Amino acid sequence: MGFLDDAVDKGKDFLGTDQGEQVSDNVLGGIADKANDLTGGKFEDQISQGQQAADDAIGN
Repeated sequence: MGFLDDAVDKGKDFLGTDQGEQVSDNVLGGIADKANDLTGGKFEDQISQGQQAADDAIGN
């Protein structure tokens, strides 16, 4: 395996931990908050659904 493959594997391993889950939740929450601010809350439901879908895909 190359360097990139090793880094991807380590990232996946980290996201599978409780700490990784907390970090991903914080990042996704921050992105959702910023998106809601930028859109004036017009798309809050869609942003929330996207946040949940991303969390489901990343989470453990």
